[in-house]
Amino acid sequence: MTAAPLRIATRKSPLALWQAEHVALRLRAAHPGTEVVLLPMSTKGDQIQDRSLAAIGGKGLFIKELEIALEEHRADLAVHSMKDVPADLPAQFTIGAVLERADPRDALVAPRARSLEELPSGARVGTSSLRRRAQLLGLRPDLRIEALRGNLHTRIRRLDEDSLDAIVLACAGLARLGWEQRIAARLPLEVSLPAVGQGAIGVECRAGDTAVLERLAALEHAPTRVAVDAERAFSRRLGGSCQSPVAAHATLDGGRLALHGLVASPDGRRMLRDAQIGAAGAAAALGETLAQRMLAAGAREILATLAEG
Repeated sequence: MTAAPLRIATRKSPLALWQAEHVALRLRAAHPGTEVVLLPMSTKGDQIQDRSLAAIGGKGLFIKELEIALEEHRADLAVHSMKDVPADLPAQFTIGAVLERADPRDALVAPRARSLEELPSGARVGTSSLRRRAQLLGLRPDLRIEALRGNLHTRIRRLDEDSLDAIVLACAGLARLGWEQRIAARLPLEVSLPAVGQGAIGVECRAGDTAVLERLAALEHAPTRVAVDAERAFSRRLGGSCQSPVAAHATLDGGRLALHGLVASPDGRRMLRDAQIGAAGAAAALGETLAQRMLAAGAREILATLAEG
């Protein structure tokens, strides 16, 4: 009996299509003879380009239409950058597989500098990420941060055409689209802690769809799942979203998991950093413990101020 085709809902951006096709190739390799088709669609997050994500409701706008396609059985899977997936998923959906993470770091893309230190005083740097903004201003309060939305092509075009001195993007996205040569510097984690889940691709499906979940099992990378679970638990406990400069990154060494977290004010003047080490088998508890400690240390006040604003 021939297996039913797998239909993948995906955004239409070049990076999203690359990620969806990568998942499709992996599924075809793992299950020879399985038909896998892509269903590209435009999301509200893609359509609204003149305002920051924080102003229009956060990163969840990138996945809502894809989840509707899953709910209506027009699609079986939805492929996401895990950094775009809200910490709380609706109960009817689950992340059926997390693929091995690529480089999680942020990239400085600058035509005339090889590091943040080389940027001139008052340099114009493009990013719409409050997380990146806070960390950049924490190091370089003189920088002029300018809003930068759109897909990778659009952002790089802004750099080339609008006289920006630099932009900050994810290393993983640049590598996936063959633009690693544009990276002037890969920012160390102590300089720019990544977004939760950055560099990892996740595959969402209906929670009770056992046939699909069984086929997704071949794509699962357990160490990445453990790390991302800890990061997402940290963000969930904080109530972190695109509207709050929250960052986290976990690394696995044997059975030990190290989680680094950050909460900052958008202007970079208040910057809380902390870390927690624990057992890999208790990833979610590790994230929650670190978040609770940071809330008690002042993160609660920072996040409350942002919510009021």
